[in-house]
Formats: sequence, structure tokens, C-alpha cells
Amino acid sequence: MTRRPLLLAPLLLLTAACGVVPSTEDTATDAAREEAGKMGRALYGQRPRTAEEVGRAAARIRGVEVLRLTGTSTHDGDGIDMIVRTSGVAAGGWPGAEEVTVRRCFTVRVSPKSTWGEEPRDVDCPDGPALAFAAPPEPPRLPYEELRARLPRVPEGGRAEEAEVRRALAALDLPPAIRTEVKADGARVGVLLAVEGNGFDPQDCLLALVGPGRTEVWVPPGIQRMPGEGGCTVHNALDPKPAPH
Repeated sequence: MTRRPLLLAPLLLLTAACGVVPSTEDTATDAAREEAGKMGRALYGQRPRTAEEVGRAAARIRGVEVLRLTGTSTHDGDGIDMIVRTSGVAAGGWPGAEEVTVRRCFTVRVSPKSTWGEEPRDVDCPDGPALAFAAPPEPPRLPYEELRARLPRVPEGGRAEEAEVRRALAALDLPPAIRTEVKADGARVGVLLAVEGNGFDPQDCLLALVGPGRTEVWVPPGIQRMPGEGGCTVHNALDPKPAPH
């Protein structure tokens, strides 16, 4: 009789331990939630975007299905709420146990009012297939040859004039989707021509520098044109970043 409590103790400890260890399915669900969180962080930003643009960008992220969009644009009302479906994988809790894969749905808000790293909320998956988004319109072609031909040539010892460079750009009659910037720096003038990117892929842009004895037009390397790398700026035209090795 006196030994029975000793036999029960390990069983009680094991039972208590099992109560605090998450199940393999819970771990997989946490992994799926983290994937939705990564998507939310990738879409975070202050730039106004329509629901179509946000949904298209989310659907391009690997492993993300967009099932529902609520709202018209990021800057209207509370922004855009998305229900997305992601997958999570977790190893079995015991030796030899198989991996568990789950597919779960979460709500993610995209708005300038949202908080960076805001955790997605678990929701039931709505019925129906994932939403399909039309391909975005083709961006206008950046006029490399035309820009090179129009920009003025300045002799050695001379000085580039910003007004003359601006007249050359105006003569190109560029479409509104091409953004231009011109900046003078001493005897030199830098030029940027760019089209808005999608926030994920390298941005399309042309840089030009007009100065004494040189007129150059070039496309920065792809790594410099990635979001946040500063390659598509007029400052990079005046003081080019070194090419990546």
C-alpha cells in the first residue's frame, strides 16, 4: 500500500507534461500563420494601392491563396482585409511519426493604419476557389535610344544646363506612367526615367548623366533596382553606385 503513490507519480508527471506540449497539428498551424504573417509584412507600406493591386501582389507570393478581399483601396476607411489560405508543416512528435501538413485561413489587413508585424487572425475558410487576378498592364517602354540621342552634348570645360536637359525630355513626349526627375549638381545634370514597380521585382528605370565631355545613359544592375536598394534614383545618376561583384 505504501508503494502505490510512487507508481502513480510518473504517470501524473507524464499527464501534466502532455497537457502543455502543443500537438503536431497546432505546430503546423503556427507555421501556416507565420507564412500569412510574412505575406502581410511584404505588403506593408504607405503607398496607396487598390484592392486589385494588393490581391494580385499577394497571389504572386508562393504558397498564398487569396480567397476574399474586402475594401476598395489601402487608404479608404480601414484599408483592405484579405482572407488568405496558407500551408504549414510540422514534424511528428514521436520518433518515426510522419510530418503533418495543414491548410489554414487567416485575415490580414493592409492599410497605412495597420501595425508592422500585426499577427494574422484565424478564420474559417470561405467556400469557393481562390480569386484570380488579371495580369497588370504592360508598363511603357523606356526610351533608351531616344533619350541618348536627344540629350545635349557638353564640350570639355563647359557646363550642362538643367533647362536644356528638361527641354530634351519634353521633346520625347513621354507617357504619364514614366516618372522623370532632373537634378543639377555643379556643371553636371542627372536624369532619372522610371516606371512604378510592383514592390517585389526589380524596377524598370533609366539613368543619364550630362556633363562636360560626357553624356551617358544606362540601366542600373538588377540588384540595385530591387526595392529599397536606391538604384532607381536621380542621386544614383549623379553618383553611381559601384557595380556588384
